[in-house]
Amino acid sequence: MTVDDKSGTHFLLLFKHIVGGLFFIQNNSKTFNIDRLFEAVASRDVRKLDGLHQYLHQNMKKLSDSLCECETHDATSYGKTALMKALLHLRDGENKTVELLIDISEKMGDIKEFVNAAYTNSYYKGQTALHIAIERRSCSYVKLLISKGADVHAKACGTFFQPHDGPNFYFGELPLSLAACTNQPDMVDFLMENSYQRANATMVDSSGNTVLHALVVVADNTEDNTQFITKMYDRILKTTAKLDLMLKLEDIENHKGLTPLKMAAKTGKIGLFSHILKREFQESHTKHLSRKFTEWVYGPVHSSLYDLASVDSFEENSVMEILVYGSDIPNRHEMLQLEPLSQMLEEKWKTFAGPMFFFNYVVYILYLIIFTVVAYYRKGGKLPFPLEHTPLGYLYVSGQLVTALANCYFFVIGVCKCPSMQDHSGFSAFGSFVQGALFLASAGLYLFGRREYLGLLVLCLALSWVNMLYFSRGDKHMGIYSIMIQKMILCDILRFLFVYIVFLLGFSAAVVTLLMEPPEKTGRSFLTTIAPGSECVKPYFRSISFTILELFKFTIGMGDMEFTEGYEYKEVFYVLLIGYIILTYILLLNMLIALMNRTVERITMESTSIWKLQRAITILEIEKRLSRCLRKRFRCGVEKNIHTALGDDRRRCFRVEEVNWNKWNINLGKINEDPGCCDRAQQPASNTLPYRPTRGRSWRGLFMDGSRRSRQTYESTEMSPLDTSPV
Repeated sequence: MTVDDKSGTHFLLLFKHIVGGLFFIQNNSKTFNIDRLFEAVASRDVRKLDGLHQYLHQNMKKLSDSLCECETHDATSYGKTALMKALLHLRDGENKTVELLIDISEKMGDIKEFVNAAYTNSYYKGQTALHIAIERRSCSYVKLLISKGADVHAKACGTFFQPHDGPNFYFGELPLSLAACTNQPDMVDFLMENSYQRANATMVDSSGNTVLHALVVVADNTEDNTQFITKMYDRILKTTAKLDLMLKLEDIENHKGLTPLKMAAKTGKIGLFSHILKREFQESHTKHLSRKFTEWVYGPVHSSLYDLASVDSFEENSVMEILVYGSDIPNRHEMLQLEPLSQMLEEKWKTFAGPMFFFNYVVYILYLIIFTVVAYYRKGGKLPFPLEHTPLGYLYVSGQLVTALANCYFFVIGVCKCPSMQDHSGFSAFGSFVQGALFLASAGLYLFGRREYLGLLVLCLALSWVNMLYFSRGDKHMGIYSIMIQKMILCDILRFLFVYIVFLLGFSAAVVTLLMEPPEKTGRSFLTTIAPGSECVKPYFRSISFTILELFKFTIGMGDMEFTEGYEYKEVFYVLLIGYIILTYILLLNMLIALMNRTVERITMESTSIWKLQRAITILEIEKRLSRCLRKRFRCGVEKNIHTALGDDRRRCFRVEEVNWNKWNINLGKINEDPGCCDRAQQPASNTLPYRPTRGRSWRGLFMDGSRRSRQTYESTEMSPLDTSPV
């Protein structure tokens, strides 16, 4: 073969390769589109992706921008990538196309953009492949993605990931929060401790919530849920403390100013709330995370010190205030029975609230006496009455001024509280508001010389005596009785009155329309007339007011049938009257009695907790009226030095004696060796033993002198710093 022949052969081969390459590119440009990629990764068949790398290389494309091929495709409107699609179609935790796609993207140099691509649709906005891998509980792919540069702080903030009506799952938007809220402890450990990029537990979502806040949101008070939530909560605290001993993760507030503890109280998550209050760790490196410390143990009795940080009402926006004033919290009654809240309220009541409440009661009695005397000895004549310059005149005017000032105070208090009739605590406040409004209206009519002032004045006087039931909350038995009355008024009687008024007005209108005035009595007044012989003639059913009054008498069994004589259509009247009596006297009244009996039975169990809630509201109201120095003087608890890994950790703690017959003095971490309230200076150095927290109930009256008195005396004595050295 000559040189020219060889040159021609080479030219033909080169031409053949160029044409083949163009054919290959053209062919693959038709086949490697988004549909083909999605179909391949969904089938988990890596053979369907053969030639993808060559296609991308020859077309100068990357996987991170492959969706730009078809801007009108449904997938581009969501921002979904082939990697996300592959992770959504795992089988037994595997999909070989994931590794292939990541390998190709790494070769093309866009690996970070590819693994961090996020949904653009508003429903799933911000979700990345890392979120999907965590949700699919694939730790291997999570490790792979993070090793390739996946952002561990990417936020999935779409509509589906926010609380709203319809299908949704709020988890705090961040990958760490997602792993925690889906109960993946190993995943949480890896995210927080990996060597590539550690997840920061202090990162917040669009609502300002950390991972701990997210755990509070997904808690639902069921046994299984509470168990995993509390374990995960403690796990994150311990891991965070191991990474940064000084970090106080629980002190971070969200955009609403709520820490995880306050958020648990605000949302009624009683299981997690109780756990946080009673959390106790014995390890030296995590002891500072405890909110409860066992001080001494004797048999089944142990004295516990509870951390009052964010709990006592001495602080602004405290847990106690959230629970007491949170009328939308369904189980706040039960939450207020938890320690140390229950004993703290009892301590406040005995220290200052009880005596001040009794003083207010005496003052209110004096107000009622003055108001009643002034109203009873009211003057006659032209309004307003002139001032008499006599001792009795000055005394009368003084009584009027006292009454006016008191009712102005009641009106202002009622407006400030903005009471809700759905809340038991708002019943008395609403009564005070109405009382003050009636008096102010009566005073206005009096000053303008209107005799109608007397009607409003007597209504205000009657309501003032009724409102004295507010002070029944000072006694348990009277308070429970008052609660039952309020409950029946707000629920049973109001519903009865609504239905009864409908029946009363309807039948009254029918009777007035049916019965005409008798012919022989035509010309007389429809009210009361005097016959020529000075004989009194009774009113007729032609008057709507008289008819309503007579039908009401029939309801209570005091009706009179004599007025029907001489009327026409008496048979129809009797039908109406019998139907009215059956519906009201027989049906409605008996139904009201049955409903009230059921109400009493239903609230018998919860009336005590409602009474305690009302008393707690009273305690906080009285405490707010105190000056700052008095509030500080009556503040609960004592200052304590807790020796932890942080050094001297000074906290304000409240002491509660508890008992648990199931767990005894075995392997308990104690601050002091000896129980009781003896002189601390004479006690030996205290020791600490490994301890598992116990769940007990409040122990009252354990010893002859009473544990409550022991606690008060004990708190008044400043103790030596706590020693946590091992035995």
